[in-house]
Amino acid sequence: MSSKEFDVNGTNYKVVLTEQVIGHVNNLKDLYNAAYEDPESFEDVSSEISTTINEIASTVQPEAEDSDLDGIIQEIIKAVENKAEEIKKELEEKEKPVKKSKSKK
Repeated sequence: MSSKEFDVNGTNYKVVLTEQVIGHVNNLKDLYNAAYEDPESFEDVSSEISTTINEIASTVQPEAEDSDLDGIIQEIIKAVENKAEEIKKELEEKEKPVKKSKSKK
């Protein structure tokens, strides 16, 4: 787990990127994609989007202001994406073959 601090409209917020928060963010991205790909389904998924946003916002300290919600969600999505990229790079580094150096005898 890692935490992320960010500023939205002059307020410092902090969120801990738990598996649950990451899951909510990924779910939210899927819901956004579903609404984008099929605009007619937006009404169906809009309540799920709202619920997911509120679940994510509830993990933020201090309590999120309604006027800051959009910025907070954007920052958390970026943080989750950056964390995923870090993990991917770490895994790629581990998978690279280790070159053995030849020692002179």
